[in-house]
Amino acid sequence: MRRFAEGEALSGVVREALGAAARVTGVERLRGGSKKGVYRVRTDGPRPARVIVYSWAEAENFWPGADGVDTAHPFAPASGLAPFLAAQRVLDGLGVRVPAVLLADDSRTRFAADVAVVEDVSGGTLEALFEADPVRASGALRELAAMLDVMHGQRGARYGRVDVLERGGAAPGESCQGLVLERALGDLAEAAGRDPAIGAAASQLRDRLRELAARVAPRTGHGLIHGELGPDHVLVDADGRPVLIDIEGLMYFDVEWEHVFLKLRFAERYPVLSRPGLDPARLDLYTLATHLSLVAGPLRLLDGDFPHRDVMRGIAEHNAGAALALLPR
Repeated sequence: MRRFAEGEALSGVVREALGAAARVTGVERLRGGSKKGVYRVRTDGPRPARVIVYSWAEAENFWPGADGVDTAHPFAPASGLAPFLAAQRVLDGLGVRVPAVLLADDSRTRFAADVAVVEDVSGGTLEALFEADPVRASGALRELAAMLDVMHGQRGARYGRVDVLERGGAAPGESCQGLVLERALGDLAEAAGRDPAIGAAASQLRDRLRELAARVAPRTGHGLIHGELGPDHVLVDADGRPVLIDIEGLMYFDVEWEHVFLKLRFAERYPVLSRPGLDPARLDLYTLATHLSLVAGPLRLLDGDFPHRDVMRGIAEHNAGAALALLPR
């Protein structure tokens, strides 16, 4: 049975971040995290405060283990204090709003795992704000578009996660589209064994992936992308500014990979984020690949004890239908 952090366990790092007089009065484990624990901690004392604690304890990761995975691969599970801090530094340096880091600790002397105490952005997610206050959400969405322009305008000769590149590492493979094709074929093979409809069309889907990949022309230069940016990964602060979270996968890659996910997650609101000049061939390949990933990934997560099971099943079923709809008639 998984054991999550409680107030007493978190009190040491919280006091280190806020001062010895801070006293934990409440801990809430926030819903949604599958790779790390996210806790809202309330404190009392001379300066009452509310902070967020990220815990990268093994018990917080619901994904099945993946033996032999190259950790430098752009699609390797992006989780941990080091990727988080590297991404936070890069984005903050560009003026892209991210939660401020109050404490980062990998000593495991105050807490039994790598941990970070960060600013609690109190405005909720952009996803929730679309329903609660559409006017305010529209302003945040426009500012998010400007932030993405800054990120995507950063150019890198090499692709890869920023923490890997920062320490002098290199991503495998010869091109972004090659890595996407390789991953998509793996996702297809996995999904075909779990979803009967995908299994029945596996040969057609495999041929279609290879056909779309063959249309993609070589490219040099890559933009800085979040990698999994939906409205649930954007908070809104008290000033109405968007704040990016779940940033550990920040990497240099084809910006089309980001735009496919943005279009999927922002749906009818995507035109605010859309930009001219995207490569149609990459968009076609990356769209099919993304749908297959969103079949295989959720079904893989359900092999374990991830609690929000109906949500994952719904994601897998929707994307299986979307992938099949992309086959030529």
